[in-house]
Amino acid sequence: MKISTKGRYSVTALYELAQRYGEGPVSLKCVAQGQGLSENYLEQLMVPLRRAGLVQSIRGAQGGYMLAKSPAEITIGSIITTVEGPIAVVDCLLAEAGAAEQMCDKACACVTRGIWEKVCDSISQVLESITLQTLLDNDDGKENIGCAR
Repeated sequence: MKISTKGRYSVTALYELAQRYGEGPVSLKCVAQGQGLSENYLEQLMVPLRRAGLVQSIRGAQGGYMLAKSPAEITIGSIITTVEGPIAVVDCLLAEAGAAEQMCDKACACVTRGIWEKVCDSISQVLESITLQTLLDNDDGKENIGCAR
């Protein structure tokens, strides 16, 4: 499993919004400049994040984006799955073993499927245990930037 730029940049953008939580809307231009991200790409990422209720947008000259919940309520897992989809290290985990939409005919009898389920569960547990507040609490005062630089 490899998390794409969609996932990494979404976490980075929401971290920037978390740093400014409670200060009102932040323009995408400020988020982009603060984290070294493409403003156009951020616009695309904000659509699913807004639909999922993680951010809200405010229109107008003083508008922008802000977190829809406190940083302590937004997990890294919720951000990643919103923009990337379900976490699965192998395709056969995207559907139940016996489901009609299962891609693999051997999923019901696969000896290794259980291993991949445990790997996915472990990854999900870690990502769900870390919130934006966790990132803020680990802020050591240096200029903190995401994966974009």
